[in-house]
Amino acid sequence: MQFRLHPDTIEEIKQRADIYDVVSEYVVLRRRGKDFVGLCPFHDEKSPSFTVSPTKQMYYCFGCQAGGNAIKFLMDLHKHSFAEVVLDLARRYQVPVQTLEPEQRQELQRQLSERSQLYEILASTSQFYQHALRQSQGQLALQYLQQQRQLQDETIVQFNLGYAPVGWETLYRYLVEDKRYPVQLVEKAGLIKPRKEGSGYYDVFRDRAIIPIHDVMGRTIGFGGRSLGDEQPKYLNSPETELFNKGKTLFALDKAKAGISQHDQAVVVEGYFDAIALHAAGINNVVASLGTALSIDQVRLLLRYSDSKQLILNFDADKAGKIAAERAIGEIAELAYKGEVQLKILNLPDGKDADEYLHTHTPADYQQLVANAPLWLDWQIQQITKDRDLKQATDFQQVSQQLVKLLKNITNLDTLNYYVSHCAEILALGDARLVPLRVENLLTQVAPDNSSRPGYIPGSSRSAFRQPQYRQTQEFSTQASQTTAPTLEKSLLEQAEALLLRIYLHCPEQRQAITDTLEERDLQFSLSHHRFLWRQILEISSDDLEVDLISKVQDKCLEFPEEMGLVSHLFQLNEIGKKEILRTPQVVQAATACMERVLREKRYRHFLELWEQTDPEAEPERWQSYYQAFYAEKLRLQELDKQRQFSLPDLL
Repeated sequence: MQFRLHPDTIEEIKQRADIYDVVSEYVVLRRRGKDFVGLCPFHDEKSPSFTVSPTKQMYYCFGCQAGGNAIKFLMDLHKHSFAEVVLDLARRYQVPVQTLEPEQRQELQRQLSERSQLYEILASTSQFYQHALRQSQGQLALQYLQQQRQLQDETIVQFNLGYAPVGWETLYRYLVEDKRYPVQLVEKAGLIKPRKEGSGYYDVFRDRAIIPIHDVMGRTIGFGGRSLGDEQPKYLNSPETELFNKGKTLFALDKAKAGISQHDQAVVVEGYFDAIALHAAGINNVVASLGTALSIDQVRLLLRYSDSKQLILNFDADKAGKIAAERAIGEIAELAYKGEVQLKILNLPDGKDADEYLHTHTPADYQQLVANAPLWLDWQIQQITKDRDLKQATDFQQVSQQLVKLLKNITNLDTLNYYVSHCAEILALGDARLVPLRVENLLTQVAPDNSSRPGYIPGSSRSAFRQPQYRQTQEFSTQASQTTAPTLEKSLLEQAEALLLRIYLHCPEQRQAITDTLEERDLQFSLSHHRFLWRQILEISSDDLEVDLISKVQDKCLEFPEEMGLVSHLFQLNEIGKKEILRTPQVVQAATACMERVLREKRYRHFLELWEQTDPEAEPERWQSYYQAFYAEKLRLQELDKQRQFSLPDLL
């Protein structure tokens, strides 16, 4: 069911939800003057272009033009609807929720209550498991944690570790019969399952050491259970629920995000207890992957807290560890090949995991291994050349083929240039005279048609893949406008309409002039997303136009995320944008002339085509009529071109 939220609710949430508090949970922000800056969470970048303004309660990225308020930020970040974000913020800031339709309030409150109860049920379950750990039935689990895992009580408390009792219905009876939680919600929380035969339910976790899984805000969303005997599987996770998505969750991120920001790197281990042991040792920038291949969502979640985008995967040094590392890399291989993430591989000696390693080594030893961890590409090269004798023809040929296969995956040109030279040095076996020859051989195999690629310079293997930089400009030039290609027409129209809307939003003194000009020329916004925005503007009363129009339009548009995504950049002005509208009368004239010109161009081509298809002897009057029509359009096009005889750079 769709809910129409009351404007008072939206306004109160906007007042309560501080933009810095909301954004800083996901982005590392550093003060710059009166604002804050950080790496944009909506696109990949190396230098921060994402700005948060506490005074304006707005964010804006000068790289990808994402912008808006706290509600818009969470909508775009989590891909949630307007209503979902408002309801989440209402829960967080304890804002009473009102809807426009009274009959919807009961259903709305039910949904709010259900999600809140899921968090409450999971929190109660975590407390239940923690309590059970300290009872006589939990002694075996407590001994396991203290003796085998060598965890101190403060660490056990810090991570809320617990114990799931042996019985099939122990948790069920506690939550449903004692606490009176609805059995359907307990099942939705992933804690019980219906019996296949007969009626009733049974506990998901039984006789296991319990590790609660928290979201980035520290709320319990699921559990991991470690068997204490031979029961399989050794580790059992909560099923997917409304709150718990394994592919979008990282264990201990709520405790590691500050450390990741401080060290400017994230360490990913495979197991719960590896992460717990490292945190207990004071190494606090560590998360665990929950035993799955890392997803793009998980990686981007991590990289929000690191400026350098440095990610270190820590797996065993044995064969199983190598396989685990390759499996864990999963989807992020492409990012590494593109050079968008500094992916490193840390293999601990003697086939140990991090937990085992710390039993016989100091935290400083581990940190030194982290500092010396090779980049993923270097690690792969090490694996390829390991235990190979390149002086033997067979080994040399096999290594060469594997290196070529690796190099073909690298799409970043600078990275490719570097590794071609690096691999050539390996294959040259210390003979510097052979390096140029090996480079040419590798390039021939990596890209046999490189001579046809942009930027190729014959005889210069190191520059073979460098592409020239192209500077793109946007201008309302006469030369461009005389092109009849539909793609250019659409581009011209997009620029003109967008500029006109941006002026209307940011220059109150020009609003009446824009409205009058559109009426005089009988013009409408042609592109659907611009029509949508203009319609929202016109629906706002004339009194409100003078009071924070941008904020009111944004509130209306947030209920339409798809359309909002196409026009959100118009609500912000960068330095260039501010200069663009300094000469607003001229710009309004040029923009409306461009809009009219696109329409006139279509009419001109239409009448010209009809004229050319008409036989002047058979239909002289129709022929003459079409001639006069297309000629009149041509004259009007010439007049419009005179009105727009300047380019955007002229306005800067």
